[in-house]
Amino acid sequence: MARLDQSPKTLSILDLSHDGRGVARWPDGHAQAGKTVFVSGALPGETVSVQQTARSRHFDEARTLEVLQASADRVPPRCPHFGTCGGCVLQHLAEDRQIAYKQQVLLDNLQRIGHVAPAAVLPPLRGEAWGYRRKGRFSVRRVEKKDKTLVGFREQDPRFVADLSECHVVVPQLGFKLQALGALVDALDARRDIPQIEFIAGDAATALVFRHLQPLSAADRERLAAFGQEHGFAIYLQPGGVESVHPLGEDAALAFRLPQWDITLQFRPLDFIQVNARLNEAMIARALELLEVQPGERVLDLFCGLGNFTLPLARMAGDGAVVGVEGDAGLVARARANAERNGLRNVQFHAADLAQDLAGQPWLKAGFDRLLLDPARAGAIEVLRQLPLKGLKRIVYVSCHPGSLARDAGWLVNEAGWRLREAGVMDMFPHTAHVESIAVFDPPRRD
Repeated sequence: MARLDQSPKTLSILDLSHDGRGVARWPDGHAQAGKTVFVSGALPGETVSVQQTARSRHFDEARTLEVLQASADRVPPRCPHFGTCGGCVLQHLAEDRQIAYKQQVLLDNLQRIGHVAPAAVLPPLRGEAWGYRRKGRFSVRRVEKKDKTLVGFREQDPRFVADLSECHVVVPQLGFKLQALGALVDALDARRDIPQIEFIAGDAATALVFRHLQPLSAADRERLAAFGQEHGFAIYLQPGGVESVHPLGEDAALAFRLPQWDITLQFRPLDFIQVNARLNEAMIARALELLEVQPGERVLDLFCGLGNFTLPLARMAGDGAVVGVEGDAGLVARARANAERNGLRNVQFHAADLAQDLAGQPWLKAGFDRLLLDPARAGAIEVLRQLPLKGLKRIVYVSCHPGSLARDAGWLVNEAGWRLREAGVMDMFPHTAHVESIAVFDPPRRD
C-alpha cells in the first residue's frame, strides 16, 4: 500500500459523526475525490487544514492542523489536554450544541436502525458539565524513554496513554491530583506491574483500586497507604479478578444518597454506579414520572444493579410491589442489603442472566403492570422477546447506547405492535460523544 500523503490539505466540514469527529469529503482534484474523511477536532460548517492519519477502503481519517474558518458553535476547550486525550472529544463544541447533536444522534439511530420515530421528543436532561465523573478507569504505563509513569485515559490513538496533568471532568478531589498519582506509581517497586487504577467516589469517600500483576512489597504497601492518608483516598488492591479486591487498611464506607426518596445506596469499589451524580437523580425522577406507577401495581425493573431505580420505585409504589432482576449475583446481594437498610419491604431482587433462556424463572410468571429496563450497551432484545408483554401498561427504557435502543425499539414497534410515545437524551457524559437516552413505549391499541 502506498504511503499516506501527510501534506496539509484543506477540507470543508459537512457534518458531525457519531463519535464526535467532523465529516468531510476529499475535494475534486484529490486522488480519492468524494471519499468520506473523518476529521478529529473539526466542527460542521468549518474550513480546516488537515493531515491524513489513516486510510481504509471506505473512508479516510485525518486530524485538524488549523481552523481556517471557525464555526459559531466553537468554544475554547477548557482542558489543556484536549486534542490528545480521548476522554472528551467535544470540549470545543458549545454545550447547548452538544445536547442538540446528541439528540440528533438518537433520532437518526431510531430512524435508520429501528425504522421508528417517537411521537414526541422529550426535553434534554442536563446536570453538572464539569467535575462530574465519579467512576472510571485510568490506564497506567511506564515509558522508559521518558523515564516516567503515565496515569490517565487513553489518547485518541488508543495505543497510547495520555500524559495528563489534570482532568476537568473527573471529580475534583482526584482530577487535579493526577500528577501526584503518577509520581506515586513511579516511586513504587511495582511500577511496571500496575496496568490500571480504577476510581469510584461516594458522597463521603473516594476509593482507588490498584490492579497489580505481581505481589507488592512491604515498602510499596506503605507508600500506597501513606498516599491514601495524605490525599484522603481509600486504597484498595486487586491482585487478580474482581473477587480479589480488598482494602489496604480499613474498608471505606462507600455510599451515595438519593435525598428525594430518602434512600442511601452502599456499594463496593468495582460496582457499577451511574457516573454523574446530579444527572442520575434527575434521570431517576424522569423515569419514575414517565412510568406513571399507580397504587397497587406491580413493577419489574430489569438490569437493576444496586437498586438505583428499584428502591425509589419501591418508595413510591406504596401498597404495590417492585421486582428487580440483575445478572451479577454480588450486585443483587448488595441491592437486597440496601433495601433492608432503607426499610423497604415491598421489593424483591433476583439474580438471572437476562440474555439467556428465562423460561424457568419464577419471577417471570408473576405478572407485572409496568416495566423499567436499563441494559448495558448490548441492549435488551433477548429478554424483551421472552417477556409476557401482554398486560403491561407501559415500558420505560433507559439506554446507554442509541444503536441498541433503536434496534430494540424497532422490534417493539414493528413486530410487537407497541407505540414509541416519547424519547430524549440525558447528558450523563458532557463533552464526550456518549449518548444516554430514555424512551417510553405504550401498548398496542385495542381497537
